[in-house]
Amino acid sequence: MASRARVRAPELIGRGGWLNTGGTDLTLTDLRGRIVVLDFWTFCCVNCLHVLDELRELEEKHRDTVVIVGVHSPKFVHEAEHQAVVDAVERYEVHHPVLDDPELATWKQYAVRAWPTLVVIDPEGYVVAQHAGEGHAHALETLVGQLEAEHAAKGTLRRGDGPYVPPEPVPTELRFPGKALSLPGGTFLVSDTTRHQLVELAADGESVVRRIGAGERGLTDGTGERARFSEPQGLAPLPDGTVAVADTVNHALRRFDPATGEVTTLAGTGRQWWQGSPTEGPAREVDLSSPWDVAWFADRLWIAMAGVHQLWTYDPEAGTVRAAAGTTNEGLVDGPAEEAWFAQPSGLAATGDRLWIADSETSAVRYVERDGKGFTVRTAVGTGLFDFGHRDGAADQALLQHPLGVTALPDGSVAISDTYNHALRRYDPATGEVSTLATDLREPSGAVLADGDIVVVESARHRLTRLRLPGEAVRVEAVAHRTQRAATDIAPGTLRLDVVFQAPEGQKLDTRYGPSTRLLVSSTPPELLAGGDGAGTDLNRELVLAEGVTEGVLHVSAMAASCDDTDSHSGSAAGANEYPACHVHQQDWGVPVRITEGGANRLPLVLAGMDD
Repeated sequence: MASRARVRAPELIGRGGWLNTGGTDLTLTDLRGRIVVLDFWTFCCVNCLHVLDELRELEEKHRDTVVIVGVHSPKFVHEAEHQAVVDAVERYEVHHPVLDDPELATWKQYAVRAWPTLVVIDPEGYVVAQHAGEGHAHALETLVGQLEAEHAAKGTLRRGDGPYVPPEPVPTELRFPGKALSLPGGTFLVSDTTRHQLVELAADGESVVRRIGAGERGLTDGTGERARFSEPQGLAPLPDGTVAVADTVNHALRRFDPATGEVTTLAGTGRQWWQGSPTEGPAREVDLSSPWDVAWFADRLWIAMAGVHQLWTYDPEAGTVRAAAGTTNEGLVDGPAEEAWFAQPSGLAATGDRLWIADSETSAVRYVERDGKGFTVRTAVGTGLFDFGHRDGAADQALLQHPLGVTALPDGSVAISDTYNHALRRYDPATGEVSTLATDLREPSGAVLADGDIVVVESARHRLTRLRLPGEAVRVEAVAHRTQRAATDIAPGTLRLDVVFQAPEGQKLDTRYGPSTRLLVSSTPPELLAGGDGAGTDLNRELVLAEGVTEGVLHVSAMAASCDDTDSHSGSAAGANEYPACHVHQQDWGVPVRITEGGANRLPLVLAGMDD
């Protein structure tokens, strides 16, 4: 970065201890001489999962100089359970040390405000950069190269093997399965997510009939033995008898033919969708973003596009895809499909007149229904990004915790795979009531009907579990939670919002086609802001706080596009590169605030760089 403040990095502390270190507790002193990248993440967050994938190449290329340390900082209560973090580290193939920080101690020491956030520490133990959100891989690569050269010259760079120690593998037939589908012959097709395969199980739900996929990450079509997936999730039958597969980390939609065993690609390029990319067009030419589930509804295949908080559709007749619902803003807003807000939609189930949605980050069950010539989004259960728990009763009071799946039941009700509550719940549209069908499941992520029973994907127990649909609900003591983040005290009146963005070394803002930055501000409740909300192109804004509202949440979404500055490199002619490489940086913040006399009148949010 152009300017590096000499800020000593606080120590790494977390009550949960260390993972992937062979039982050794690490300190920053142990890591002195290495370039350390702290990745503040939580495993519910799809943007955090994107960053894990962005870091893999950096981690491999600079293995002898760079140590990536994941600092797991939970949003949901379940994510503060140590075993859940252990599971997540294996599930997402995290191949670096992870500090389990259930009380957000290190998060607070580094003044982190958002998931994901990356902090770079130089070999002498000073913080030199901070990046929030996605799209910073190129900036990190450039910065690491500079730090390597600078500290090699100073003699402060220490090369060698890092502290990562892989855990012992555990043999099971499935490993963190995601979703399941009943095939016409009575067998089950399961997405064996962590092993990058599909598995066909016999009717008993246990015996393996065949595996589809080579078992290694990749985007390769062909026979069942040759094909490759990358963390596949959702499955849905297509009218021609084949199966659509949400190939999540490949950002693609695949097709599996049970009759021939062949795998082909229906949609996606293998690249992740970014703001400004096309939102419709020929299916194989349009980028997607972490498709998590699929379902056939209204003569189309609907896609839960978790990575951009939208629903898309695929039209097999035309061979096209398009965004069908959601604005890409993260939150819970109902209304016309094109104006609705979602938050990581992760499960879909179609009935004749509705498409049910497990909207995981809002701990909500929502649905799409026809409204004249278009579609409307409505919420059945759930209130927003920050309230969750396990409470039965009237739907407007009921609480879920990060559900990943929904299943339509024969009586018109909906079974909910209430993932972080380890429960199977039920919503009955006829009565408006939520009940609990079963507990003591381990991270259920989907369910499918079979012979009058319901077969649940117990993802963290690596199995399918068959349950009788009970005649009456299980009684569960009600609990309610809010996201465990301290509110920021701000002064009444006017608040200066500064989104800090410093273009990485060798780059400049891309203004060739107009403004290169975007800022969107809203609040919960909406009455919190008397002025300053809405969209704009400046990354600085004056917010006017309404009188009489004492607390709430500011929702801030920022994007900046930077391109390689060919003029800044010696020996390059001005304008010599007509098409410089460009990079999009983006992040959404939800900042809990409390209005109080003596509070701050400026709120800095770091997208990239350092707040001076």
